[in-house]
Amino acid sequence: MKKMLTLSALACATLAPTAMAAEEVNVYSYRQPFLVEPMFNEFTKETGIKVNVKFAKKGLAEKLAQEGEYSPADVILTVDISRLSELTDKGLVQSVDSDVLEKNIPAQYQDENNEWFALTTRTRSVYSSRDRVGKLGDDFTYEDLAKPEFKGKICTRSGKHPYNVSLVSSMIAHQGEAETKKWLEGVKANLARKPQGNDRAQVKAIKEGLCDVSLGNSYYLGKMYNDKEQKAWADAVYINFPDQKTTGTHVNISGMAMAKYSPNKDNALKLMEFLSGDKAQSMYAEVNYEYPVKNGVKRSALVASWGDFKADTISLDEIADHHSSAIKLLDEVKFDL
Repeated sequence: MKKMLTLSALACATLAPTAMAAEEVNVYSYRQPFLVEPMFNEFTKETGIKVNVKFAKKGLAEKLAQEGEYSPADVILTVDISRLSELTDKGLVQSVDSDVLEKNIPAQYQDENNEWFALTTRTRSVYSSRDRVGKLGDDFTYEDLAKPEFKGKICTRSGKHPYNVSLVSSMIAHQGEAETKKWLEGVKANLARKPQGNDRAQVKAIKEGLCDVSLGNSYYLGKMYNDKEQKAWADAVYINFPDQKTTGTHVNISGMAMAKYSPNKDNALKLMEFLSGDKAQSMYAEVNYEYPVKNGVKRSALVASWGDFKADTISLDEIADHHSSAIKLLDEVKFDL
């Protein structure tokens, strides 16, 4: 299977749907090749259906809109509820009726109109210095990050990165805009430096003594532990799950949707159902240190070692509804400046 199939080649494939529909499916993916290609290979092995993939870091929604009814895309893979909501808001995907998906994926992690489905979950955790802070207790909350005791001790990536926007959106859903704005002002006042870098860069900063705590997605800890150059960063922190005695830790997702004009709809559904099943879910867990969305599928041993946690059960659709408000508040407090 080729890693990249150009859009022009994909477009040609749609010219002969009768010949191709029985044996191919076209995927547009924000997920990286190392993660999804092993699953696609297994799917092809089991079904005989070839998976053609267009990988991208951005712009897939724009590409789908531009292509319109002539788009070759069948399935879209992406991360973060905001990106999935963008697809539905722009009318770029279609509703999917599947007993398999309904069974495999908890209702909390499905769109209410069956237009997107989660594949994995990841927490927006707080990392703390082992030497200077220690493990944060079960009483620790996201709200605590705005307390004076963390003055000059917090590192984070841009507040307007989708992972942080989703966290702020969840805060709005629970507390309202006024309280969330106060919280953002408090967190900004406690920053050790201007927001920059990615989640791993914040853990590196903790290792180097630039800050004591940081926000970061859970799976990055697994990635750092399995990188020779970054293992020392991971060894320098604890992973913490905030709000265990209140609403639960904020959870985001990676997910999938069927393209509105899918030319290979039957094959697209087969792939989506496969990705929600035991084999693919286990591969997600082992390769990328994410939490399987299907109940009963084991976490990787490393992820399991971080312990259990209570997840926030608020609807992801509700969180997505507050994204515009979250960005507005981040601008108002000049969080990234």
